Parts: sequence; structure tokens; C-alpha cells
Amino acid sequence: MAIKNIDEMSFLDHLEDLRWHLIRATLGILMAATLAFIFKKFIFDVIIFGPTNMDFPTYEGLCKISQLIGINDTTFCADKFPFIIQNRTVAGQFSAHIWTSIYAGFIIAFPYVIYQLWSFIGPGLKENERRNSRGFLFTASVLFFLGVLFGYYIVTPLSLNFLANYQISEMISNEFDVSSVIAIVRSSAIASGFVFELPIIIYFLTKAGLVTPAFLKKYRKFALVIVLILAAVITPPDIASQVIVAIPILILYQVSIYISAVVVRNQKRKIKNV
Repeated sequence: MAIKNIDEMSFLDHLEDLRWHLIRATLGILMAATLAFIFKKFIFDVIIFGPTNMDFPTYEGLCKISQLIGINDTTFCADKFPFIIQNRTVAGQFSAHIWTSIYAGFIIAFPYVIYQLWSFIGPGLKENERRNSRGFLFTASVLFFLGVLFGYYIVTPLSLNFLANYQISEMISNEFDVSSVIAIVRSSAIASGFVFELPIIIYFLTKAGLVTPAFLKKYRKFALVIVLILAAVITPPDIASQVIVAIPILILYQVSIYISAVVVRNQKRKIKNV
């Protein structure tokens, strides 16, 4: 059967094409999830429960920084966390294994998922638009993985350290459910990964004419408030953690303004050359 041109495809043809791209993306995630399922000891003992040990690199670094500025009595320098991890449901560990593998599969297969999305959108773009967007897959993947690393090495340790040491009474001992610990690691990493996609989102919004550099600069103050609120949502309620998380997001916002300005400048240059 002959392959239809993009202009000849009907709405149902586009839906069918989208369906196959989604199926391939899902299969990619499942294959990566199967790999994560097999290496469960590494996924859980090293990655998931890594931030629950005080020898985690982030705690060691923050401990040294605290000592350098004369703060010796800090939770970053403790021998161990004041909590234990437990499972309180019959299928709890098996369920945690399955869902953690799926989320890990999504993170691992993210470049392939983006590739399938781009394969669906790409044919509808003009030749010059496809040429100008060649670095999309690489850039989107790098930004996502940088966000995941930031969430894992910065947001997760700060959250765990604050929440594990927060105490309303000495009569209460902390016994965290395994699903709760996994949720902190998962949400911090994936949420940060998507937040780091801000420059990509601004790029396409500018290309679509929905955003301009002037608009981004005009509402910079409102963006600052939104960033601080976002930092408060994904981090514990202490000022230091919120500032640490807010700084890279503000940098990304500034980079997005620059990207938007470049896109607008290129569009104006093309109009003059017509």
C-alpha cells in the first residue's frame, strides 16, 4: 500500500498515525521498564534509597559547606536518619516494584518517547522549520535528564532531610511507608525533569506566536512569584531549599527569554528577505 502524503491524510488517518506512535512509545517504555524490573537491587538499594543514607554525596557536600561557614550542629552531618522504612500492605513491595519500574522505564525511554512525538509532528512542519529544529530531540532529552538529576541530587535530599528531622513531639517515632519514600524521589525527579523543559516550551510557543520576548519580560515579576510558589510545592517549607530550587528555574526563564528573542529576530529577518 502506498504511503500517503501528509496533505492527503484525513483526520482519521492522522489519528491512526498518532495511535501507532503512541503504541511504539508505550512499547519503548515497557522495554525500559522490564530492564529496570530485572535490576531491582540497583534501582532500589542504590538509586531509590540512596538519598536515605547519610553517605549520599549531597549530604556530604552540604555537611562540608556547613562546617566551612562555622555551622557544626546540622542534620546534614548526622550519622543516620531518625526513621525506618517499612511496608504495611501485603502487596506493597510488589506494587512498589512494578510502578517504580514503569516510572524508571519512562525516564530511561524519554528520548525515544520524544522521538515518537516528533515523528508525528515533524511531517506537518515546513522544510525550514524542520531544519531549524534539528537539535530538538537532543536538547529536549538533555534538559529532561538535567532536570531529573537536579531533582534527584538536590530536591530529594533537601525534602527528605527536612521532613525526616521535623518533629512535633519526642513521643512520635518516624516509620515511613516505602511508597511514601518512593513517591518523594519519583515526584522530585520527574517534576524537575519537566520543569527543565521550559526553554523548549517557550521556543514552540514563540514559533506559534503565542509568546514574545516583550511579554516574557513584562510579566517577569509574575513569573518570579510563580517560580517561588512552584519551588515551595516541590520542596520542604524552608527558605534555603526554596531558594536553591528557584535559582535554576529563574535561569531557565531568562534563557527562555533569550531563545524567544532569537526566534522573533529570525522570523523578522525572513519576512524582510521575502
